[in-house]
Order: sequence, then structure tokens, then C-alpha cells
Amino acid sequence: MDKALLHKKLPRETADKLAITVMEYCELLAGYTQTQGQMDRRYLTPEHKRTNNKIALLAQESHLHTWQDQAGNQWVRLQANQETNQRIILGSHTDTVPNGGKYDGILGVVAPLVLLKHFADNGVCFDFHVDVVGFGDEEGTRFGATLLGSSAISGKWKSKWRELVDENGVTLAQAMHSFGLDVSKVSEAQIDSNHVLAYLELHIEQGPVLEEKNLPISAVNGIAGARRFAITLEGKAGHAGTVPMGSRQDSLVAASQWIVELNKAAQNTITDEYPVLATVGKLEVYPGGVNVIPGSVGLSLDVRSINDSARDTFITDKLERLECLANAHGLRIELEETHTAQAVSCDTSFTEAMTEVVGLLTGTPLALSSGAGHDAMVLAEIVPTTMLFMRCEGGISHNPKESICTEDVSVSLSALTMFINEKVVI
Repeated sequence: MDKALLHKKLPRETADKLAITVMEYCELLAGYTQTQGQMDRRYLTPEHKRTNNKIALLAQESHLHTWQDQAGNQWVRLQANQETNQRIILGSHTDTVPNGGKYDGILGVVAPLVLLKHFADNGVCFDFHVDVVGFGDEEGTRFGATLLGSSAISGKWKSKWRELVDENGVTLAQAMHSFGLDVSKVSEAQIDSNHVLAYLELHIEQGPVLEEKNLPISAVNGIAGARRFAITLEGKAGHAGTVPMGSRQDSLVAASQWIVELNKAAQNTITDEYPVLATVGKLEVYPGGVNVIPGSVGLSLDVRSINDSARDTFITDKLERLECLANAHGLRIELEETHTAQAVSCDTSFTEAMTEVVGLLTGTPLALSSGAGHDAMVLAEIVPTTMLFMRCEGGISHNPKESICTEDVSVSLSALTMFINEKVVI
């Protein structure tokens, strides 16, 4: 093996060959699904267990060390060339949304796994351990709470989660028992952050920017913070043919006007230093009769930004505007905040390093922000964290049409190698 590999990107021929293997592994693991004809793999299911076992078997072919922790996360290690506790961690999640895609999450497990196998097969190791982790739960599709796997290793696990119940009435504690785990021992999954040099997560972009720029990869400078609300506007239902227009308390008219204004206001932030994304994804009209004035409307609100202050100012302004509209239409408002997550900045030095790597490989040193949540959000609270985005066709994610190309995987593998060799070591 040419040890010069430790100071440069993978040779193109090698990267291309490994990329083909990554694609084959993604296709193989896509077969582990609980719903026939769909990509559907949820936390602590038999399919999750089969996935963990297969990842371990693939790693053991190259004599890599493997283990499963007490939260159901699967680990693979390339041992250091000396006695040390120092490690870097690469990873993502193995679970999917129902009827999802083949690459969201799992790509960030399989790509570094293939890279570690290549290193091991060619006698390459480092002054620190290189670990790959496949988090058992990021999506939260089975029990409703997200980021369970990464929360466990970060010491953020909440004891109340043991009582969470899935759609079949199975508690999380029961599911862990069936999986071969003990919920009372989840704390054993926690890692010592003092020994972690870096956490790096490769993920498909889940957006259209890289495709629009015709670039395969980019660094990631941060992850947007999100706040969500459940809003109800209460008016007065009435007969569509007998209540005069000037006497109506039509909740849908007010809701519709506000949604249009909300969308326009968010679009106006596109050129701001910290743009805001605002979405009303759910609308329920009651009583829902074709000849009945809507008496009540329930709607969701999701607002995100890489800057919490910009996001919160936007929310305050728009909710004040909603109150004005409600008063003008004679409506009552019920408001409940259902979710909040603070924005997360990736480690500045590592993001700069990854941006440099991206520039060397593509000619364009680009860093994007992520509007979607990732396990990196949790890890960033305890260890230096960065991410690498890879182009996906049409920006489509959480969808059976999710698609990536082998050429982009090849570039990503070179980026991971360069980051490990030239940046983390330094």
C-alpha cells in the first residue's frame, strides 16, 4: 500500500471502485424493510437488528472491531496503531421514514464503512481510532421522539422515553427488551467526549442547491433551529346561503390571508444574512361542509433559520399579525408550541478544513447550511462536529425517488479521506 495515501486524496481509480461498493451496500441494506415494496426500517424492529448484524458482518470481513451499544447503535472500529483513547467518529442513521429512500442516513454509515474496510485491507491505520456509528433512530417514526441513538451516546437520553408507545401499543422499554437490550442500561452507551477528536457526518443534501450549482459535495456550516406550533382559529360556522358576507366569522378566510402573508414575508428574507423558512404543512377545516362557513381551522406552523434570533423575531411578528387578523374577523386564537430546537453551528476550524477539502476536489470551496435536523445536532453539543453534503437528484429525500450517482460518492470518499488524513491529524 502506498503510504502517501495518508497525505492526499484517494487515487481516482480506487475511489471509483469503492464508490461502486458503497452503492451495492446501500442496495443490499435497502432489502431490510418491514413493509414490502417500500423502504421502511424503524428503530428496534427485526429489520433494524438485521441491518446492524449485516454491517457487523461486512466489517468483520476486513477484521474490523464491531459492537452494538445499549441503545441499539451499531459501531465499527479501525484500531489505532498505538495505545490510545483518542478517536474520531463518522456516522449517520440507519432508520428511515415510512416509504422513504435508500440513501438518507444509511449513506453516511456505509460510505465510511467501505473506507475503513479499504484501510484495513491495505494495512493503513492512524494514531487514533477511526469509528463508524450507525445510529438506530434519528427519524423518530416509531416512537415519536427523534435522535434517540445520538442522544444516548451524548448523555442526553431522557428516562421518560422508556414509556413512549408505538402505533401497536408497544412501549420503547418493551421494544428494547425484544431487541435484546435493557432500557435500564442505556447510560452505558454514553461516550467520553474528552477522547473524541471530531464527529463527521456525510449526508445527502436533501435540497437542490448542489444540483443547481452542478457540484457533487459541499461543507456544512450549521444546522437550522426549528420551532413548531399548533394553531387553532375559532370563528362561527353558518349556512353558506343565509349568513351575509359582512356578518361572517370565517376562520378559513383569515387563515388563508395569513398563510399568503407568511409565505411572502419568508420569501423577502432570501437575501438576508440569515434567511427564514416558514411552512404551513397541515390545515384542518371544521366542519368541512361544502355549504357551511368554516367555523374552525387548525393549522401547523414550522419556522427555521440558522440564526435563532432571526427566526424568533420573524415568529413574533407573524403571530402578532395573526392576532390582528383574528380580531378583524372576530376569531379566537389557540396557540401551542409543539417543538423547539436551537440552531447548531458546526465547529469553525473543521468546517473551514472541510470547505478547503471541497475546494481542492471541486474547484469551489462551498459551505451550506442544513434546514433539516441531523444526529450532528446532538453530537455538536459535546464534541467538535462537522458535516459533508452530497448532491441528490432533484433535492428529493424521504421519498422512494431518492437518487444519487456513483461519481459523487467517489468524490465524497476522497473528501472523507483527505479530512481524516490531513485535517484531523493536524
